[in-house]
Amino acid sequence: MKQTPENIIEKYENLKKVIEYHNHLYHTLDKHEISDEAYDSLMEELISIENKFPQLKSSTSPSQRVGSIPLKVFKKAKHQKRQWSFDDAFNFEQIKKWEEKILRMIDKDPVIKKEKIEYCVELKIDGLKAILTYKNGDFILGATRGDGLVGEDATQNLKTIKDLPLVLSEKIELISVGEIWLPKNELKRINNERRKQDESEFANTRNAGAGSIRQLDSKVTASRNLKSFIYSLDLIEGVKGKPKTQIQGLEILKKLGFKVNSHYKLCSSIKEVEKFYQAWIKKKNKQEYGIDGIVIKVNSLKIQEVLGHTGKSPRWGIAYKFPAEQVTTTIEDIVLQVGRTGVLTPVAHLNPVFVDGSTVSRATLHNEDEIKKLDVRIGDTVILEKAGDVIPKIVSVIKEMRTGKEKVFHFPKKVIACGGDGSIEKIPGQVAYRCVNKNSFAQQKRKFHYFVSKKVFNIENLGPKVIDVLLEENLINTFDDLFSLKKGDLLILPRFAEKSVDNLLESIEDSREIDLAKFIMSLSIDQVGEETAIDMANTFNSFEKFQKATFEDLDKIDGVGDIVAQAIIDWFKNKENLEMLERLLKEIKIKNPQKISQKLKDKVFVLTGSLETMGRDQIKEKIRLLGGSISSTVSTKTDFVVAGDKAGSKLEKAQKLGVKILNEKEFLNLIG
Repeated sequence: MKQTPENIIEKYENLKKVIEYHNHLYHTLDKHEISDEAYDSLMEELISIENKFPQLKSSTSPSQRVGSIPLKVFKKAKHQKRQWSFDDAFNFEQIKKWEEKILRMIDKDPVIKKEKIEYCVELKIDGLKAILTYKNGDFILGATRGDGLVGEDATQNLKTIKDLPLVLSEKIELISVGEIWLPKNELKRINNERRKQDESEFANTRNAGAGSIRQLDSKVTASRNLKSFIYSLDLIEGVKGKPKTQIQGLEILKKLGFKVNSHYKLCSSIKEVEKFYQAWIKKKNKQEYGIDGIVIKVNSLKIQEVLGHTGKSPRWGIAYKFPAEQVTTTIEDIVLQVGRTGVLTPVAHLNPVFVDGSTVSRATLHNEDEIKKLDVRIGDTVILEKAGDVIPKIVSVIKEMRTGKEKVFHFPKKVIACGGDGSIEKIPGQVAYRCVNKNSFAQQKRKFHYFVSKKVFNIENLGPKVIDVLLEENLINTFDDLFSLKKGDLLILPRFAEKSVDNLLESIEDSREIDLAKFIMSLSIDQVGEETAIDMANTFNSFEKFQKATFEDLDKIDGVGDIVAQAIIDWFKNKENLEMLERLLKEIKIKNPQKISQKLKDKVFVLTGSLETMGRDQIKEKIRLLGGSISSTVSTKTDFVVAGDKAGSKLEKAQKLGVKILNEKEFLNLIG
């Protein structure tokens, strides 16, 4: 490789700076000082130098925005900080209830009780969430949200977005979060091209944007002219004056070179928030980007930290969704659908109708109480919306359209799909019904569909239709049967060619290793969803310990109550479950959550008060990584209470019970 002359190095570095300056000016600040032709000429000269002296080319070169060599597959990217999603509200009453709830929490906490409550409101951009990592000011990793813990590495594709800085204005470490979006006029252009190529069109900008980011060929992504709005700082190190509020964080992001949506506002009350919301209902369709609501955040980061998160979302923020697009249709029938845990869900079969980019022919009615509340009948004309732009929902019945021929729906005493004699029963303490028989064919299908799904074992080439055939042909009866399927078993089935059989068996083989949390999910234990499974995995760190957990062990886990604990205990008491489990464990390998060490093994911690060095979520994660567990209440089973500034009643109770109390410095020494 020939040596690079000093004058070429200097010219190359200057070119990079000039190109990025004009790039930021044009794509982020919507200004320009030179013509497009002049800009193209600068870029052409940069690429020419890189071709002659490839050793100069870096991952942060402006040339990277045109795309690179296609990937074979997306790599996984573990998030340094867990990615949450906001709870949704659809009316002002729900916003008032949310505020009342956080104000009660604030009033109970002596650290933030006297703090002034203000809200930062931002537009909720209808796009794809991206998490961007910078080291020494250079963009090194861009990932999708994924399941909140692990996403997909989309760095090469994200580099093609021209308003995302490849190099920050300061050499710092930073993790920022934002939304990648597609302009509406760009969607029209892409769909025009797809129409000419006889390809299916994208339904909306969100689908097109997400599809563009997930292209294996980044040159395709580059051709789509995606844009970004960055709205959050997950981490910032090496900068003076860290933000104390959400708005200060947005200002810092702008100074560092990010594109921040300018339509944010500081509100001193939720009445001001409502005015902002109502104003944007009228303006939302006039923007070049899709907006599906606003996001309300407590402005103070100190208060945010104290309020913390639930198992699914931050307590300090909420998404206030705009009224969904609504259409009318008729209910052709109401049928009961058997879920994987035997719960019966009434589902309305609709006269197919197009709403928000897709045709809808089904809508859940949830339970008997919902049917009575809506007074919905077979034959009714109803108003349908996509609640949260995702789930079809029947909002109300247009009773003026009734003819007298509509039929009231009553829950039957027996449902054939439940198997056995078809008997159903009401679940104690709930409004839902379930099958008395726990092993109906319908339940088995649902359980298998979930078992092989992307959320769990992620077995490619094994969709619901294939599962149904395997069950009908009696080739599988329990989960472990999937891993003992042979080529000869499958070749005799209709429409199973040798190549498709080989692909299926290869997919099954590739899926034999699974994370502990996903394995717990795969068992379809009643009441145990994704969040609970993650909590179980992090708490017990091995399936053996989870299986041996007592009711008390389970009940003391934050977020797990008596009903969930008993459901887990009952599942492991079942002889058939245990026999299946024994066979299944011989076929697969479970990956336990990574632990730094076991120095806090079986130790129970309670946190109280305000801590300066680490946030509560960081402390909890650290304790779990070291083998400990977290409890929300102090008891004789508590090993340590970590007490920060202005600790409350938990500290007093710990003193009475003789539980060891650690201040922040002592805790940090304990964890090393």
